[in-house]
Amino acid sequence: MRKLLFIFASILILSSCTKTTEEQDKKAILEVLDFQQKAWSKHDLVGFMQGYWKSDSLKFYGSNGVTYGWDKTLANYKKGYPTPDHSGELKFKINDISRIEKASYYIMGEYHLTRKVGDANGIFMIIFKKIDGEWKIVADTSS
Repeated sequence: MRKLLFIFASILILSSCTKTTEEQDKKAILEVLDFQQKAWSKHDLVGFMQGYWKSDSLKFYGSNGVTYGWDKTLANYKKGYPTPDHSGELKFKINDISRIEKASYYIMGEYHLTRKVGDANGIFMIIFKKIDGEWKIVADTSS
């Protein structure tokens, strides 16, 4: 009986640790997204890009097709949003965060830009992966 109670208690503890880890992961991912909103709204595109994996393997899929790499993605943002009037104020609405595997999640959401040149809204699905202890976006699909 004691062995059975010990096993049951162990399972409960391990399952609660997994849940806590998932909650901590989601909180850390939301912190990255919050930082990105603030950086973008200050027209700090380089700061905004800190949420992305600084790698040639980063993938961004948008209306112009697939862009590979952190530098090219940043260049596209600079071209598309050359001034604070173009970048405006960014707000995310997160609709779903789901774990893919231990160190990766997908996030579905909406973005809302309030801008002097006209507001812009759309949807996105991004994939976060924990790399060297930090959550980074490794793939982004936005429209």
